[in-house]
Amino acid sequence: MTKFLIGRFIKDRDNTDSPEVRESYGKLAGVTGICTNVFLSLLKALLGIFSGSIAILADAVNNLSDAAASVITFVGFKMAAKKGDKAHPYGHARIEYMTGIVVAALIILVGFQLISSSYEKILNPNPVAFSYPTAILLAVAIGVKVWQMLFYFHLGKRIKSAALKAAGIDSRNDVVATSAVLLALAGGRLTDVNADGFMGLAVAAFIIYSGFGLIRETVQPLLGQAPDPDLIKKIKELVLRGDGVIGVHDLIVHDYGPGRIFASVHIEVDAARDILRSHDVIDSIEREAMKRWNIELVGHMDPVDTNDPLIHELKTRMADVVASADGVVDLHDLRVVRGEERINVIFDAVLSEAGLARTDEIREMLKRELKKTDERLEAVVTFDTDYSS
Repeated sequence: MTKFLIGRFIKDRDNTDSPEVRESYGKLAGVTGICTNVFLSLLKALLGIFSGSIAILADAVNNLSDAAASVITFVGFKMAAKKGDKAHPYGHARIEYMTGIVVAALIILVGFQLISSSYEKILNPNPVAFSYPTAILLAVAIGVKVWQMLFYFHLGKRIKSAALKAAGIDSRNDVVATSAVLLALAGGRLTDVNADGFMGLAVAAFIIYSGFGLIRETVQPLLGQAPDPDLIKKIKELVLRGDGVIGVHDLIVHDYGPGRIFASVHIEVDAARDILRSHDVIDSIEREAMKRWNIELVGHMDPVDTNDPLIHELKTRMADVVASADGVVDLHDLRVVRGEERINVIFDAVLSEAGLARTDEIREMLKRELKKTDERLEAVVTFDTDYSS
């Protein structure tokens, strides 16, 4: 069914980096969610009224909130696909992240409302009418939610969408919640214990817990989380394949929402090489990044003197230091300024999170290591953070 829906309603479905294709996936997920969740909400509302079960009614309201969330998903993807304008030159793709947060907030609100209803049921319990048709229909509802969960996860994986992943997690939680309701009905049938109110309370608590989990899941991109390591690897491999490129560092990725990624990188080339040729290579790398991943990449050219024997010796020496030093990730932009009495060795040191807490100690260590090569060497260090890890 999932493959049929994708093939029927999404053109150019494999071009998932395209904002237009992402919008189509999001709208398909939204419409499908509205239809299935409205159906399940009506079904469970009728079952809840017929059986007198607050837990089933609670689950019906939960499905109704899921339908509202699907509407928000549909609208959110449509708004996220809007082009950049004067006020928002980087586009509106981050609305997709905000959509996930709004959906999670609605889930939490519904959960608190259901706590109140379930508590009232515990104080004033009413007998629950069990019937096999009710149990069968609830089992059907569970099956629909399992398919919906797999549907959202499949779409979310295809377009790497946090919002659709959140919808899949919510559907998974609904499977658990409806299963708990079915268990409560069966328990009331087999025993004299009326667990309906308590099970409704448990369902409400589970809904609230999942809502906070979804907020935590969707807020990370807005806070500026580290980029995908696989993407970092691909960008570096692309740069290093460039003709005449001898090194890459200071890669920074700015995420303005799915399909709207900007990045900058320093690209090392031989200083003796023709500057126009090196510039053309970097331009080609930038165009290739846009073609492959829809990434606006800006490359900064760093000329490196490859003929100075002292620089070559120092790079070899400092590479050994990095390999053994705790807190130092990498060294780059090493250059030498010679004076009459001393030689300044200027470079950047990339530090890990642990290294950032002990910069003075690391600076003194690097100075000592340089002195072991030549007493005239003075380390001039600039500390960097690795924004790609």
